[in-house]
Amino acid sequence: RCLGGLILGSKALIEADIQTYLRQTGPALSPFNAWVMLKSLETLPLRIRQQAQNATAVARWLKDRKDLPHVAFIGDPDHPQAEIIARQMSGPSTLIAFEVAGGKDAAYRFLNRLKLIRISNNLGDAKSLIVHPATTTHQRFTPEVRASMGVGDGLVRLSIGLEHADDLIADLRQALDG
Repeated sequence: RCLGGLILGSKALIEADIQTYLRQTGPALSPFNAWVMLKSLETLPLRIRQQAQNATAVARWLKDRKDLPHVAFIGDPDHPQAEIIARQMSGPSTLIAFEVAGGKDAAYRFLNRLKLIRISNNLGDAKSLIVHPATTTHQRFTPEVRASMGVGDGLVRLSIGLEHADDLIADLRQALDG
């Protein structure tokens, strides 16, 4: 709905590189954007809790599919960093990454068959969104570098929204089985 943020850094960094920019551009949100953010923050815990519950259900369903070579979900007890995650987070993530067998062409066919989940190059919304990292966020890396990061041509990242988990699973099923 709007964009805002903060800048964190050492006093030296702020004084040397940031202060002049802020003086010239103005470091404050408009009153309307501030109000929109405050209104959104009122329901953030409720939205994240529901999205995380949905993500857990969807991730379990994806992991049960034998045709997906890899499913990664922070919240899965089998995650390689589950112990660290448990110490640092109070619940699961709203993001799931999974590999569609068959590379980029198969991933594109899957993405194009989705009806409820929308393709985007940004993740994190009340609506479920999906992205193909090899051709968006990681496109500037060579295939070898992407592979070393675990970003294969069939990898997709799914940001779970507030839709009912059964509806999301139905959409994924029809797109994968297409």
